[in-house]
Amino acid sequence: MWCVGLTKFATRMLGDLVEYSFGVQEGDRVEIGQVIGWVEGFKAVTDVYCAVAGEFAGVSPRLQQDITVVESDPYGEGWLYQARGTPEPHSVDVHGYIAILDATIDRMLQSRHERSEDA
Repeated sequence: MWCVGLTKFATRMLGDLVEYSFGVQEGDRVEIGQVIGWVEGFKAVTDVYCAVAGEFAGVSPRLQQDITVVESDPYGEGWLYQARGTPEPHSVDVHGYIAILDATIDRMLQSRHERSEDA
């Protein structure tokens, strides 16, 4: 079972979330890359793509109660949907995503430090 959601960066790009819809039902077969819904913020609307090949297991009950949980707790209770099956081969979990962000920030800081030494 995989819980799939948006990153904090993605929620910032969308702005305050106001609405969503899913075009698949619990139990439907889904494929990686399939558009399964959309999310609307004040700044933009984006499609929601499936990150799992298998079976759609439903929309987050927290999302149904309060869409702002996606922004306030994106790596906890703010997930969008669940699916059973095989995840996209290059997907990462929350810890993997944080490690990528940390490595990216480290490279940016190192680059900035190197530029300041050259000046």
